[in-house]
Amino acid sequence: MNGTPWQLELVKRSLKKKEKIAHLQRLVRPSVRDRCLDLGCAQGILSHFLRRGGGRWTHADQDLTNLRTTRPVAGRSLVRVAPAGLPFADGAFDLVAAPDYLEHVEDDDALIREIARVLKPGGRLVAFVPHAGRFFLLHKLRPALGMTLNFYGHKREGYSLSGLSAKLGAAGLRTAGHLTYSKFFSELLELILNALYVRFLAPPAAEALRDGRIRPTTAGEFASSRKSFRLYGMVYPLVWVFSRLDVLLFFQRGYSLAVWADKTGTA
Repeated sequence: MNGTPWQLELVKRSLKKKEKIAHLQRLVRPSVRDRCLDLGCAQGILSHFLRRGGGRWTHADQDLTNLRTTRPVAGRSLVRVAPAGLPFADGAFDLVAAPDYLEHVEDDDALIREIARVLKPGGRLVAFVPHAGRFFLLHKLRPALGMTLNFYGHKREGYSLSGLSAKLGAAGLRTAGHLTYSKFFSELLELILNALYVRFLAPPAAEALRDGRIRPTTAGEFASSRKSFRLYGMVYPLVWVFSRLDVLLFFQRGYSLAVWADKTGTA
């Protein structure tokens, strides 16, 4: 499609990704000299936008397939990491961005300790995770549609703010702020679109990727579904209008949670 990387074509019509990118660009604002870690680069969609915001970035993931897919949009600073270990020196980074990563790791406490270790004193973590709690009805609907956690590559449903802040605090990371986004109508549309992709378009899984199989993970997978994405593009304006009903839910917390936390201590 007109020479644009397929990852960027995909994001043009992704309600949730657009909102996430907007929040990332506001929250992640490194200086030119800051060393930054993109933890969980997946297919490089968010990596592309992180790099545009400045800083010197290293992009990391558990899966070689993801790293190969990321290279065309993020360059060569790519590192494969273990699920709960990071192959970097103590205090190597000024900033760690972990959008949609903690929920994919079995031992998230060990990973958070590793993030704290590789951050400089005063360095910042910006993490995006699914928001969980008693009143998130769509979390109960997903299994009924056959969308169990394994399709997303998740080890847990998500986190509450208090629960995640406690985990961060135990590792020496002090929560400095948070926000939520993607309320009921946006999340419902996302769930429906994920379910349709998994049921009708996703190829048989050649390997178990960290981030699941709810969207294309390679250029070939995107190309094989191109006609379907073009058809979706025709109805996307209606989908977007429906998602705007979220503004009526001013009293509701979003289904996604962003938290930023600073490493305590001094250099």
